[in-house]
Amino acid sequence: MILRSTASRRARATLAPVLSLLFVGSLAVGAVPAQSATKTSPSAGTATADIPWTTCANEAAAAFDCATIEVPSDYDEPQGPTTTVAVTRLPALDQENRIGSAVVNFGGPGGPGVATLHGIGQGLFDASVRERFDIVSFDPRGIGMSDPTTCFPTLEDEQEFMASSLILPQDASENSRFVREAATLARGCTIFGGDRLATASTANVARDMDVLRERLGEDTLTYVGYSYGTVLGATYGKLFPDNVRAMVLDGTLDPRVWTGDAGGKLFGDRIRQAEGASETYAEFVRLCTEAGERCALNGLGDPAEVVEGVYAALKEQPVELPTGPGTTMTFGYGHLVGQMFFTMWDSADWESQAAFVAQLALMTGVAPSTSAEATRGSGPSISELLRRLGISEDYQSIGGQVGPVCADADFPGRVSSYPGKVEALNEQYPHFGLFRGWLGIQCEFVPVDDEDAYAGPWEQTTQQPVLVIGTRFDPATSYHFTAPYASLWPDARVLTVDGWGHTTIGRSNCADAAIADYLVTLEADDGAVCEQDLVPFAPAG
Repeated sequence: MILRSTASRRARATLAPVLSLLFVGSLAVGAVPAQSATKTSPSAGTATADIPWTTCANEAAAAFDCATIEVPSDYDEPQGPTTTVAVTRLPALDQENRIGSAVVNFGGPGGPGVATLHGIGQGLFDASVRERFDIVSFDPRGIGMSDPTTCFPTLEDEQEFMASSLILPQDASENSRFVREAATLARGCTIFGGDRLATASTANVARDMDVLRERLGEDTLTYVGYSYGTVLGATYGKLFPDNVRAMVLDGTLDPRVWTGDAGGKLFGDRIRQAEGASETYAEFVRLCTEAGERCALNGLGDPAEVVEGVYAALKEQPVELPTGPGTTMTFGYGHLVGQMFFTMWDSADWESQAAFVAQLALMTGVAPSTSAEATRGSGPSISELLRRLGISEDYQSIGGQVGPVCADADFPGRVSSYPGKVEALNEQYPHFGLFRGWLGIQCEFVPVDDEDAYAGPWEQTTQQPVLVIGTRFDPATSYHFTAPYASLWPDARVLTVDGWGHTTIGRSNCADAAIADYLVTLEADDGAVCEQDLVPFAPAG
């Protein structure tokens, strides 16, 4: 496996916005189960490869092939208008002994598969998988190069709106502003997203994936889904139970929570991200404290108290951070909460995050300037940390995130109930409850009803064994979902990674080997446990 150390950090930086579950919400409408799988694509056993592969336009993707395929916009009208799905593949190294194609979804929703595979595909799997499988990914409908769903006339308009919008509301006045901005975004997505938004359900993406399976010439699907990709995997399993060869389902989210009746409960509460982030953050604090001088926060006092002090200081007065020669950005409480949440996704970044917060503590006066010597040499500069942690990257369009969630899920339905519920969630999970509690508020204003969405039941009938993977401290897809998700499948083999972060990519050689064995041989042990390769704050070497 290639993705280790620096390579691992690069890969996971690429994946952060993809795996993020940065759902902008969902409309409180009842999704209607699909009538049947027969309206989607021919059944297994009739597949013939016919994708017109060409050289990719991206010169950096010379090892890959690229193509587009057309699929029905609405599967109720198979001969009606179509939508374009962009596809890419990394051909198997040993074509003579090739098993088939492994189709990968990196999560989101809203994550582009094509660009992500180009970025990390050559190091994504163990060598035995690279030898025997074409690695394939695609931009799901409404995303990336697949007829993207947009929310503003131009990307510049969207960036300007997002830059001027609140990250997190902190009082009643800001709550009202936050809701107004959510409604404005929702209105823009409805106007500019149009039909693409109205047919963006996960079920339609699953139908597209079955068309892709057939066009690849595969009688059955070999699938690897991360994060939200496990919801897509469960949906595909329900619609096409006989078309499954193998499924790796890593970082699981219980689809019953995703699509079930909200019952007045916040979406961000139901998917347990505030809980998962809080549990993972507790590990950050514990391991930092145990690391002594290897964690910069220890030079300033108790790490937990220092972080809380910085949160409080930024609430009172944001700071200006350098982003380049002569340029700065205003960095406040909401920025740090969001950054802390996403840093919990990859424990390889924890040492840098601790150094960053330590420098914020000095800038805000939480720690006296005389403490600067204690943190000197413990991490890179502020500007380097901003680049490393993704603060200064360009904003990517969120239109592709809106459709699947708004089409799939149910929400409380009373906007006026959000402030009180968010406050209660934040009392239970400080900071992260606020960050995740407002999740989905935009879709309270999106009148999308994809009649072909699938909302259950979720008990699977696929007889092939599937490999279900959970990381013990996962801030985005809680480990608590692993067993319930596995229980939906007749033959699920559960693998636990005893570590910290979101999904297994670049995290564990043991897990890589288990995934490779399963994909190649269809064999996996149930109840296996793998250690994480790198322990946060551990001594180098």
